[in-house]
Amino acid sequence: MASIQQRGERKFKITACNGYRANGQKRMQSRTIDVPGTVPKRGIMQYVHAQAEQLEKRFRYGIDQDERTPFEQYAAAWLARQKHYKPSTLAGYARQLEVVYPFIGGIPLARLRPLNLEELCGHLRARKTKTGQPVCEATVQKYLDTVSAVLEDAKRNDIIPYNPAHRVSKPHIEPKPQRIPSEYEMHRLLQCILQEGMTYRVFYLIAISTGLRRGEICALRWNSLHAGGCLRVERSRGMVLGQGIVESSTKNHRSREVVLPQLVADYLGDLMAEQARDGLCFAPDDLIFRTKSGPIHPDSFTRHLRRIYQKNGFPPEYHLHSLRHFFATYLLENNLSKQVAADLLGHADTAFLERTYCHPRSEAKQRAAGILNDLLAPEDDEAWEREQAEVKRQEAERQGREEKPQGRKAG
Repeated sequence: MASIQQRGERKFKITACNGYRANGQKRMQSRTIDVPGTVPKRGIMQYVHAQAEQLEKRFRYGIDQDERTPFEQYAAAWLARQKHYKPSTLAGYARQLEVVYPFIGGIPLARLRPLNLEELCGHLRARKTKTGQPVCEATVQKYLDTVSAVLEDAKRNDIIPYNPAHRVSKPHIEPKPQRIPSEYEMHRLLQCILQEGMTYRVFYLIAISTGLRRGEICALRWNSLHAGGCLRVERSRGMVLGQGIVESSTKNHRSREVVLPQLVADYLGDLMAEQARDGLCFAPDDLIFRTKSGPIHPDSFTRHLRRIYQKNGFPPEYHLHSLRHFFATYLLENNLSKQVAADLLGHADTAFLERTYCHPRSEAKQRAAGILNDLLAPEDDEAWEREQAEVKRQEAERQGREEKPQGRKAG
């Protein structure tokens, strides 16, 4: 807390902590203020305490933030404080905020009402995508969620009493069904992949057999590969608008290990041999997926797989991330522990895994019908009849015991 010293009838010295020195001592900074004559005597100390609070906030956040602060000004300061997000996530927040600033950026935080946010959503729904289609409701709600994150931070800092975004009603969005390859289609796809060049072949085989995200595979280095076919997943590479390719930690900022099937490990050895024949110099921290001109752009793998899908008649809904969905669903359908599957996919808990990646396929539903079919229509009719007769006999005996009089014996 800031300390206040009175130097005159309307003059006060405010001293507050402005960080710490290298030796751990507080760095104190002072400011002397004059209370305006328009402030009545009974309100002097209230005015001084308000100034002390603003000074502390300036030292803490680098900006005076109170209920009169415009939304755009507060959001920019909020964005600068979010150091724990990945660069791609921060870039996405920045793009979304730039879109909403023309509608609510100049409104002070204290005057921002649910009605303003409902009007913002209406403007967003009227926008068109690059293809000329209306913006979908899920995208509109993503913008509103970003605005809500800013306002929730203001509420947490006691700048506003409530978050107006929480009072905006959201239309229900029916989850879009995720279509993933069947086992037959996956066998077909594997045959197609094995006809590709070694670089693409190894990339897609790793995606199918480990469920790694695209950026995580692109960030793999030769020293990520350990004995026994273990891959250490620690980094991710992705495209950030305005920054190019950026490498950062994984999505949940945790490293994990996955184990490669022997076939994929063998193909990795073949890829290393091919790169050596092409004259690429090797170092332990070299990226696996690279050429003489440098690392391969992540979008190249997405576009190339899309061409494989189109060339071989696969549904247009399939994409590179479909391989990750197939990996998760295949593991769960084959009774692998949910905790193990979540760890392999890089999820903190099993709830998100079940909610996002559990897609019962037609084959599993057919097996479920077969299980019930065995119950409802057993192959051995005679055994079924014997079982029913036994049930009836036991029921008759039970009823007979209930009807037998329970008289007392004569003494």
